Amino acid sequence: MTTLSATTVFALALLTAVATGLGALPFLVVRHVTRRRLGQADALAAGLMLAASAVLLVEGWEAGLGLTGLGVAVGVVAVLFVQRFLAGREHLHAGALSGADARRAILIVGVMTAHSFAEGIGVGVAFGGGDALGIFVTIAIALQNVPEGLAIALVLVPAGVGVWQAAGWAVVSSLPQPIFAVPAFMAVEAFAQALPFGLGFAAGAMVAMAFADLLPDAVRQSGWRAAVPVAALAMALGLGMNAVLG
Repeated sequence: MTTLSATTVFALALLTAVATGLGALPFLVVRHVTRRRLGQADALAAGLMLAASAVLLVEGWEAGLGLTGLGVAVGVVAVLFVQRFLAGREHLHAGALSGADARRAILIVGVMTAHSFAEGIGVGVAFGGGDALGIFVTIAIALQNVPEGLAIALVLVPAGVGVWQAAGWAVVSSLPQPIFAVPAFMAVEAFAQALPFGLGFAAGAMVAMAFADLLPDAVRQSGWRAAVPVAALAMALGLGMNAVLG
């Protein structure tokens, strides 16, 4: 039984969103990115997203296979639809970005935001099971959010977005976590039933983003001999981090 208020749960979940912005900070040191490095950055981002997807699928499998599978299908279709919708908009702008860079920025921030809905519900449901469980899950998600912020920065910064702007977009992508943690905390049973679909949707969206956008671009810019090992290593590191946190 928890002793915390909804306000406290919101504040703690907000910290997980702030942690996402930390993923952009390595770019304060790394300034110049060549075309080959840009491709490897895409591969690294894809690997991290695939690792996160695998973790979500395992969690969804345990929570409810049918709803998770439905969520995966909807997530894949949603990303492919949005990608197709944006493809014909050559004059699209997103801040300082335009064209293909703007389309990718919108897509990856959107995908990671969708991912955050499920994580927010997870935080709220965990606090419904008691203070200790809620705090543990909150810390784990905050730590996992750092490489997710890095995945966003790996796409935005090489395209010309400032480091602090990329950090800001990373935080924005995680704002659904505190927003959805509170209602999930206050209505645990109802949100727990919807969680498998949310986990599946987020996993499907990230898999589609990785295979339909990031990996093809990584291979195009750095070659498959460089892109595939980087993506595989990033995925292994992401899974290893989750195993340590779990």
